[in-house]
Amino acid sequence: MSAHRPHSRLIGSTLALASSLMLSGCLGLGGKAPKQLISLVPATSAQVGPATTGTGADAIVLMDPESDRSLEMLRVPVRVNAATIAYLQDVAWVEKPSRQFRSLLAETLRAKTSRLVVEDGDFDVVGRTMVTGRLLAMGYDAPTQSVVVRVDIQRQDKGGAITSRRFESVVPGIQAKAEPVAAALGQASNDVAGQVASWLTQ
Repeated sequence: MSAHRPHSRLIGSTLALASSLMLSGCLGLGGKAPKQLISLVPATSAQVGPATTGTGADAIVLMDPESDRSLEMLRVPVRVNAATIAYLQDVAWVEKPSRQFRSLLAETLRAKTSRLVVEDGDFDVVGRTMVTGRLLAMGYDAPTQSVVVRVDIQRQDKGGAITSRRFESVVPGIQAKAEPVAAALGQASNDVAGQVASWLTQ
């Protein structure tokens, strides 16, 4: 009997942690349909009317950023600790975060530059500036009560030179609830997109 007690205590601790998360009403692991769908809305957009012209060879071409499995889902990830991820209840993305960020960055670039901006899938083209990257974080960090957006961006210019840089935005003091997290995700994503756009148009 005594040989099973450590294992029982471990199970009890795990269940207690799971129960505390579920009782909070904010986090979950289930497949219940979300009450809200969220998307990233650009803080700046290209003007209506003026046309942007250019050749494919002179364009900025944006590819979909890569991401790990936690960001391939439509649920909003919550970092509980270094080894545990849950998902925010009652809210989900309308589209994968990596693709939404690419579209947000494209619109931000169109507002900041006169160059043609092409998104992956629009054309089979190699531009003057090819942009790839990896979305590292776009969700809620429970220990710091912050929303975090972090991305590695690589640019390859026409001469072949490749440059990589990491960008991040953190919005602190956010409750683990759908509405404040969604608003902070929009704020942080626009901040990062602005940083990336400024770097790409230098």
